[in-house]
Amino acid sequence: MKKLVKVVAAIIENEHQEILCALRAPDMAIPNMWEFPGGKVEANEDIYTALEREIDEELGCRIATMNEVFNDNTHEYETFIINLISIKCRVMEGVPTPSEHSKLIWLKRENLNSLKWAPADIPAVEQLIDEK
Repeated sequence: MKKLVKVVAAIIENEHQEILCALRAPDMAIPNMWEFPGGKVEANEDIYTALEREIDEELGCRIATMNEVFNDNTHEYETFIINLISIKCRVMEGVPTPSEHSKLIWLKRENLNSLKWAPADIPAVEQLIDEK
């Protein structure tokens, strides 16, 4: 039986209505695909605390969440199942800097589908594009 992994992802929007996109490094699972930054929810951790911790670890900045789930999607990969919970947020302190990802870019909603997204992130991407 495949392991189910609960993961939170930050949909970070800046003052120019651009969304932060992160390119997975070649040595990561699902390499060289774009995603919303975030990570695993630890035992006894709520999704908002997990997201704030992960963004601090991965991007070196502090975020504030909008306290509502934007998209909740379960996707089955070859070796595991991911429950990806996307939450909208804003940067409150610092500048997002990649430590685990190959690259970070800011994109307008209408340009999001120009990237090759990790399959689990696609429903949130589509929802963002349709949201206007």
